[in-house]
Amino acid sequence: MSASHSSHVKEAPYYYVPADSSHPVTASISLLVVMLGASAWVNSIEAGKWAVFAGLLGLFVVLYKWFGDAIRESESGLNSKRIDASYRWSMSWFIFSEVMFFAAFFGALWYTRVVTMPWLGDLDHKQLLWPDFNAVWPNLGPAGVVEAFETMGPFWLPTINTALLLASGVTLTISHHALRENHRGKSMFWLFATIVLGFIFVGCQAYEYIYAYSSLNLRFDSGAYGSLFYMLTGFHGFHVLLGATMLTVILIRMLKGHFTADHHFGFEGAAWYWHFVDVVWLGLYLFVYWF
Repeated sequence: MSASHSSHVKEAPYYYVPADSSHPVTASISLLVVMLGASAWVNSIEAGKWAVFAGLLGLFVVLYKWFGDAIRESESGLNSKRIDASYRWSMSWFIFSEVMFFAAFFGALWYTRVVTMPWLGDLDHKQLLWPDFNAVWPNLGPAGVVEAFETMGPFWLPTINTALLLASGVTLTISHHALRENHRGKSMFWLFATIVLGFIFVGCQAYEYIYAYSSLNLRFDSGAYGSLFYMLTGFHGFHVLLGATMLTVILIRMLKGHFTADHHFGFEGAAWYWHFVDVVWLGLYLFVYWF
């Protein structure tokens, strides 16, 4: 470890305030283009999908530059412990917002199954709404308006994916402890193993979707079950992909000599996010595939 790199471990004698930046404005413009393009796309306007791709590309470029600036500030020794604490609070609140995001979908699943379905199956409501309605989960709707489909059970692919994510949590923890003990080679090896497990998970989920669509006729419009299944598992898969990408960036930074045994919040922040993704999957595995 070079002396210049290890010097930034010492607390800076001031609170560093970054210079004015255009990143927030350009990120907002990129997101606006994505939203406008998505609105046009769902309304069958051909230019909409290209606007979505252009906006996402612009957002990627902005984030690449923005995070690059933050990394350079950290590696230049500009960040004090107070800034490190602000990063930790920011990541904590971000993960809390993600908890609320998934809580909304889990709440929708619970409300549909536990509250709405029995309510619609009540004798008075059946006579009023649809006498032949059966309050069973999953439901094909009144008069069979939803095409028949099969549900996705826990065996075997979802169970394999559960094992993959649980194993990735273990390998990431080993990597973190190795970094804290300044065993960089060991830390990078287990971090690489975590990334591989994460991308294998994404590949298995893609195969699961192909199977569900072609063999089970389970689609996004397969009633409330189909919608909630794809929303919950799809958003979780996106978060796994995002988390694996974050860990890949961390691995690249480690290969460049970034982080020390006591100065590595970039690693810790990505690890927090990954463990959060693991916990969400356990909830999905139980309440989507088993119950």
